[in-house]
Amino acid sequence: MQTAIEKRTFLILLTVVTLLFAVILRPFWSAIFWAVVITVLFAPMQTRLLVHMKGHHTRTALLTLLICSVIVIMPVLALLSAFIGEGVGLYARIESEEINPALFIDRVVGAIPFLPGLMERIGIDTASIRAYLSSSAVGISEVIAQQALSVGRNTVNFTISLALMMYLTFFLLRDGEKIVRKMEAAVPLSPTRKKLLFSKFVEVTRATVKGNLLVAVVQGALGGFIFWLLGIPAAVLWAVVMAFLSLIPAVGAALVWVPVAIYLYATGKWVEASVLVAYGALIIGLADNVLRPILVGRDTKLPDYIVLFSTMGGLALMGINGFVIGPLIAAVFLSFWAIFTADLAANTGD
Repeated sequence: MQTAIEKRTFLILLTVVTLLFAVILRPFWSAIFWAVVITVLFAPMQTRLLVHMKGHHTRTALLTLLICSVIVIMPVLALLSAFIGEGVGLYARIESEEINPALFIDRVVGAIPFLPGLMERIGIDTASIRAYLSSSAVGISEVIAQQALSVGRNTVNFTISLALMMYLTFFLLRDGEKIVRKMEAAVPLSPTRKKLLFSKFVEVTRATVKGNLLVAVVQGALGGFIFWLLGIPAAVLWAVVMAFLSLIPAVGAALVWVPVAIYLYATGKWVEASVLVAYGALIIGLADNVLRPILVGRDTKLPDYIVLFSTMGGLALMGINGFVIGPLIAAVFLSFWAIFTADLAANTGD
């Protein structure tokens, strides 16, 4: 009786202490999350380098972190800086009425003779669309500008978070195997199931991050390149927007380049518009179909509707990190249930 009470009390205290520790770490959860993601992604490189460096874990972790900084962190910081600059510039141009979003509707309607009559017959008010488009453009650009100013004011916090992420990444790379072994020992499951679950988590994490983020980066880069080539203003800004929208199945980057192509047609730039349509459909559109199976693999690819709901839900609950965390949680959820179903079928068969 006393032993049972003691165990129950210990479990309650363990739960309370764990929750308190989680609360303490809450301000740094983004840094911790990205440190874990980077570690999982670069662990194979760490393993290969460890063989060449004859088992020097500290030096290998430093070298891996340096490579990660050069090929990932520094380009992302440069892109973020350019994105903020172009976002603030776009807001200033809209505020000064140098850019008038309402002219988009006017030029499109004016370029298609039958469109005004068609819109009138189906009850679409052009004036309302113009007002909505103008207010939306101002609102979106204002949000971008506010976020840019917020980043500027919180440079110290951002720098601290980045430093903590890199610091933690170094230790995860160096001591990752020991940490995983301790985590496996703490999970009250059979060794076979623990190994299966941990390996599945790593597999799904790599597949999800590579499949979502890398494909989004490629599509955003391709979109930004054609915008720059065609002389469309704020190419870096639109490239980042297309990269984010690429995480949404079915439509993705087309939400940006299709309206731009329509505007180019409406303003008489037929060659540029045709180039953009062909490039968008053939290059940007096919990038997802070609790269995702290579980076993700068919077995771990999520259904489009799961990606859509998990992405939007993650964004609503966790902000920008939700673009990654949402699909990742969905992928791990489906993987765990697949393992459970397989175990249940095996036990039933026995």
